[in-house]
Amino acid sequence: MVVMGEFINDGQPFHTRDIARLGLNRHDLRSAIRSHRLCKVFYAVYVDSHVPDSRWLRVTAAELVAPPHAIICDEFASWLHGVDTFRPTDRHTLVPKMVVPHGTHRVTTAGVSCRHAKLPKPDVMEMSGMLVTTPVRTASDLLRSLWRPYALAAADGMAHAGLIDSEQVGAYLDRLRGYPGVVQGRELAPLIEPGAASPGESWQRLRIVDAGFPRPVVQFHLQDRLGFDRYLDLAYPELLIAIEYDGREFHTAEADRAHDAERRGGLEEAQGWRFFVSRREDIFGRDDRFERDLGKLLGRVPLPRNW
Repeated sequence: MVVMGEFINDGQPFHTRDIARLGLNRHDLRSAIRSHRLCKVFYAVYVDSHVPDSRWLRVTAAELVAPPHAIICDEFASWLHGVDTFRPTDRHTLVPKMVVPHGTHRVTTAGVSCRHAKLPKPDVMEMSGMLVTTPVRTASDLLRSLWRPYALAAADGMAHAGLIDSEQVGAYLDRLRGYPGVVQGRELAPLIEPGAASPGESWQRLRIVDAGFPRPVVQFHLQDRLGFDRYLDLAYPELLIAIEYDGREFHTAEADRAHDAERRGGLEEAQGWRFFVSRREDIFGRDDRFERDLGKLLGRVPLPRNW
């Protein structure tokens, strides 16, 4: 095994087709993966587990599977730009996605998704020698191609990172003619919110808007009775209604639930806020109790669910 300094392969990512050059065989590779000495970057590409995630690592790894004429696109492009927009089920596979100009050969490397597309020069940028769709083109493609809630969450994430804004993306989509999914993209572009702090908040906000309810304020700021700054995921301040999304990552531990209860209880008691809390199972599926219950607070009848 080639170990330079403290890292396997001097900390450089490598493709499994190159393991012989590193002094590895298949047994060595499997053993290093099982012992967490190596970690998977994406299909067939690994790196020493002690190497921290970075844009350099992502770009360097992508170079191992992207031929010169291919352009990184979609979720993989946003990942290189520093924002994870992969669907929850795809987050651990990180399939490289690429487009190639019409008239050129598609990439056929195993584990790589590739398609033909029309890509004007202004839609492509160079990143450490690699061709990648610009943030605006990337966000626009995701708004057109992903399932509606995932599409908005992806664009919100890119806006939160300061890569795009709603007006840029909307103007870009308005210029498109005949592109698949452009109607959905144009509907969602005005809803992009840089303040959205998680995909769950984006899913929840879209469920509210698609129910025909007024657009709530994102990350509403206020102070509690002790003068501490508090932020509500979504709010109708004039009605003192707060809508929050409790995701599994930060709201399932006992300490997290106790903190949430104390924070919300203090605002309810001191300022009269009413909290409407939802989880993933309330947002997805055919059960529309989320909209019906929120509609009672708002004095409105929700539209039927369409996703």
